[in-house]
Amino acid sequence: MGVFATTDDPESTGHEQVVFCQDKQTGLKAIIGIYSTALGPALGGTRFYPYDSEEAALADVLDLSRGMAHKNALAGLDLGGGKAVIWGDPEQIKSEALLRAYGRFVESLGGRYYTACDVGTYVPDMDVIARETRYVTGRSVEHGGAGDSSILTAWGVFQGMRAAAEHVWGVPTLHGRRVGVAGLGKVGKYLVGHLLEDGAEVVATDVSPRALDWARTTHPQVHLVDDVSALVSADIDVYAPCALGGALDDDTVAALRAKVVAGAANNQLAHSGVEKLLADRGILYAPDYVVNAGGVIQVADEIEGFDFERAKLRATRIYDTTREILRLADTDGVPPAVAADRLAERRMAEIGRLRAIHLR
Repeated sequence: MGVFATTDDPESTGHEQVVFCQDKQTGLKAIIGIYSTALGPALGGTRFYPYDSEEAALADVLDLSRGMAHKNALAGLDLGGGKAVIWGDPEQIKSEALLRAYGRFVESLGGRYYTACDVGTYVPDMDVIARETRYVTGRSVEHGGAGDSSILTAWGVFQGMRAAAEHVWGVPTLHGRRVGVAGLGKVGKYLVGHLLEDGAEVVATDVSPRALDWARTTHPQVHLVDDVSALVSADIDVYAPCALGGALDDDTVAALRAKVVAGAANNQLAHSGVEKLLADRGILYAPDYVVNAGGVIQVADEIEGFDFERAKLRATRIYDTTREILRLADTDGVPPAVAADRLAERRMAEIGRLRAIHLR
């Protein structure tokens, strides 16, 4: 079936393996990136998105899969890091046949990569993909899965935000703080609920009229603004990017009035120099792949038989992990993301080394 190409040249990609998948009949064009299997099989979601080019799709999957390796390591999971993208508009080309063709490619990797939901893919899609592969998580409860992973993603972001608030203001709560949420999609809507329950004031925006209507109906106390530019320049204490990556660029940081950035979006920094810009302005950045690990914790729990309370307890520990990273960053005089990377790479090296101990 289709076209299958792979590269395992770490010199050119920094990854263990990058797989290009194509099935012309269904319109499937996908890329699977496996950054590391030092801790175990690579786990990461499948993003279905209309990229401008194959180069843009490849760049995204390489960045996301590396981030997943660090995220899984810091979450204490015995799983490596991977990610996949399907190039195309899901509203136009998503079909049962396409998803099942994609599942065949995942199966062909023999368990080196487990997939799950991401932007443009949902629980019902995972159920379809699972008709062709064993290596899929984020399935519906009816099919033995954990259901919507956004639930614990939002819970984990909230815990990371609490840790950041404690680091900046001395108390682990958002009570009385004004939090700006950019994106009221799968994760943002749950995060808003946690913030309101904690006594925060919420300002929010979304590009989707449907999402804005949801906010007006469900949480009329949320103050809605026209766009992200208006949100960033608003009088907020915390900024929570909860949509696509690249949310923090030079112009955004220059306009930002918040003292803390902690959100659900992946790859929030538009380039490597942005974190220094944040630090120079006295803005604390809680690394995205640390605080948004609740979702991967939830879907990873499926592999051994899902138990929500067990997964939620592990996601709650994101508070402790974030506290430790922020403490280490201060002690070592480095940005939080550098401290987080060091911890992740250390665990990957220490545990990965154990593979050299051969058992009879």
